[in-house]
Amino acid sequence: MKRWRNRSWLALCCALGLVCASPASAGRILVLVHGYLGDAASWQHSGVLPVLEQAGWRFAGDWQSTPSGVRLEPAGRPAGEFAIYRVNLPSTAPLMVQSSYLGGMLNAIAQQHPSDTIDLIGHSAGGVVARLALINYGAGTVTRLITIAAPNLGTDRAAQALDATNDGGLFGGIKRWVVKRQVGEDVYRTVQLSRGVLMDLSPPVPGNLLYWLNGSQHPEIAYVAVVRGAAFGMPGDQVVPAPSQDLRLVPALRGRASAQVVPGEHQLTQQDGLLLAQLVSKPAQTASTSAQ
Repeated sequence: MKRWRNRSWLALCCALGLVCASPASAGRILVLVHGYLGDAASWQHSGVLPVLEQAGWRFAGDWQSTPSGVRLEPAGRPAGEFAIYRVNLPSTAPLMVQSSYLGGMLNAIAQQHPSDTIDLIGHSAGGVVARLALINYGAGTVTRLITIAAPNLGTDRAAQALDATNDGGLFGGIKRWVVKRQVGEDVYRTVQLSRGVLMDLSPPVPGNLLYWLNGSQHPEIAYVAVVRGAAFGMPGDQVVPAPSQDLRLVPALRGRASAQVVPGEHQLTQQDGLLLAQLVSKPAQTASTSAQ
């Protein structure tokens, strides 16, 4: 019975999302940006993409980052009026590198859909990458950014990982041996390869990336943060603290962003698909516009 009720609720929410996304709002594009150690398939495995498809959105392909630029796979697939693109970024690369690929992808999408608007959606580090792309390359046809559990003010977990894998100094070899025994060779090697992005995701201090980003002028679009809050029986996000996820606390976005606080942990879930279907069914409005 419980499973039937869940399915019925899902069908109802999706139907409402499809009704709200009426032909009057045709020409809408969703671009989904994964987080650290994720990929385009993260949106499928989590259940987010299937929920959005049930709400009337059509998957139009994955944008790939390659040494020669960006490309769409499969190429030439018809997008429709409500199209979803996923992106594949090198998630262990520094955020500036990832944002350069994303900027190229957004430009290519705008060329294919010159009269359509884009909702840019980033999970975890993908939300920060999305902000970087907007600042460095302009908003173009993007009218709204939605971040989900994004470390907009950084996370101490990144700093802890950097410290744990810093094997320099007199006792560096011993420290490396101890940490590898705790986390395993593969995890240790992955963190070592990710030092650039982990530095970028460390809490902002003068001179680092997040300090510069959070003080930089952002395009005049709508900004929405989905914030993971604690709830009864649920500890909340143990990777990125809730205040760090809140775009309203970013100095450059004070008074310009809104937030949706929801219970849950850091990973994407089917519930994110339901919330996104609801959010993107409404026209993008800046905080100043909605306050009028």
